[in-house]
Amino acid sequence: MQSTRQEFTGSDGQVLAARLDAPEGEIKAYALFAHCFTCGKDVFAASRIAKSLSEYGIAVLRFDFTGLGASEGDFANTNFSSNLEDLVAAANYMRTHFKAPALLVGHSLGGAAVLAAAAEIAECKAVVTIGAPSDPDHVVGLFRTHLEAIHSDGEAEVQLAGRSFTIKRHFLTDAAEHNLSEKTAHLRRALLVMHSPQDQTVDINNALHIFTAAKHPKSFVSLDDADHLLTRKEDAEWVASMIAAWSDRYV
Repeated sequence: MQSTRQEFTGSDGQVLAARLDAPEGEIKAYALFAHCFTCGKDVFAASRIAKSLSEYGIAVLRFDFTGLGASEGDFANTNFSSNLEDLVAAANYMRTHFKAPALLVGHSLGGAAVLAAAAEIAECKAVVTIGAPSDPDHVVGLFRTHLEAIHSDGEAEVQLAGRSFTIKRHFLTDAAEHNLSEKTAHLRRALLVMHSPQDQTVDINNALHIFTAAKHPKSFVSLDDADHLLTRKEDAEWVASMIAAWSDRYV
């Protein structure tokens, strides 16, 4: 595998950090990976899945959303809409410098993002969600104890995965405005929904809602006893092998 640093301009004109994991030999297809909420391109799930997909001939671009990881910008000024714009910017970068992604893969909120952004990427033929919420408004539950302060004061400091983040009121209002079920119904791409029945962060009922809203071709793969972040290496590698086998028909 060849892993190279990349960078491109995101939704707010900031420079976003990225990495392209490509196979040593022939590249069969290009994929774009969207990481989980407040995570980053180097989180275990993203790096391990990208590395494993490269072994199947799929080159993967993973990047840090604005304000996260090594990317520029202020996370407090971002929302679900800006994430979608970052995804489209990443696809545009790939189209210019490599090849537009035929496959979109999203983990957790990144899964909701790829569902919403697919229509803006004409070359996309297949979409994969991993532990994704059926509605971006789901993430609001992660800081429900701060909702009153966010609404009254305009923002609040919340602790997520041991780190402090500023959540502003516009994040809540923006998340509530997106109708993901409608976008999923009009996806017009092959869809693979992957979810663990043991997921303690995003309940598996979300997978049911996504799968029901989507039209065929669509598939579902249970991740059995995997956790939400796919912290076990074997789980991430198995996910990659399933994505590679499934997507071969479409990309």
